Amino acid sequence: MVAVPEIPGLGAVRDRLGAQLFARVAGPGGPARRARIHGAPGPRWFEADRPIRVVHGDASMFIGGLRALLLQSLHPLAMAAVAAHSGYRGDPWGRLQRTTAFLATTTFGTAEDAQHAVDQVRAVHERVRGTTAQGVPYHASDPHLLAWVHAAETDSFLRAHKRYGARPLDVDGYDAYVADTARVALALGVPDPPRDQAELARQLAAFRPELRSTPEAREAARFLLLTPPLPLAARPAYGVLAANAVALLPRWARLPLRLPWLPGLEETGIRLAGHALTGTIRWAMTPPPR
Repeated sequence: MVAVPEIPGLGAVRDRLGAQLFARVAGPGGPARRARIHGAPGPRWFEADRPIRVVHGDASMFIGGLRALLLQSLHPLAMAAVAAHSGYRGDPWGRLQRTTAFLATTTFGTAEDAQHAVDQVRAVHERVRGTTAQGVPYHASDPHLLAWVHAAETDSFLRAHKRYGARPLDVDGYDAYVADTARVALALGVPDPPRDQAELARQLAAFRPELRSTPEAREAARFLLLTPPLPLAARPAYGVLAANAVALLPRWARLPLRLPWLPGLEETGIRLAGHALTGTIRWAMTPPPR
């Protein structure tokens, strides 16, 4: 294969963009954390060829992550816990960075570090409890709520990767991805997480009678989609990200959040823009070897 010379100055643009994206999602301690996650010796929960590494290492996670937050907000008890305890409005980037660190550590880190990350999350969940505005009690360590959060997250990452992943998997590969995520879910306290796509679909369907529109869910959707804490220069790219996250939601999940359904536009312009965005993120964050 003949090497194509790089356009002068383009490498510097890529490095700068990649560094800015990484700083946003990983925070000030990101470089040291990344070095430990990938460089520390020891056994891992997942070998290098496992599907969870393919999915969680792809730029499609940006779209899948936002889709997961929107979908998870439809459970009133889960949303009440987030609204009261997560600080997503006051410290959205901190919450994103903590979530990113957890996913990276459990997916790529040593088994010891992965278990430590799980133990920290479980300790936080144990402290998060309260009642909704209607007087219904909630507890973040409730296995039923954990099952909902896990199912919504797994479904979102899977669907985003199917559509925007650099190397989409086959049916068996995505079944194996669901099985991989079950390993983490069990450690977090989910009693019987789905092991394949069919089980995942059945679990999501079983939760639907519990899902509804709440003021907290609609407020979270407005914040995430319309007023994110971003400079004006980053708003157009984020708008593409948000549009594609919404386009991946099923219609039954959009109506409670008052989100539009535009099938013609979503299958053409929005999807093409999503591929362009994830391709740019991928290019910026995984530069070719020097």
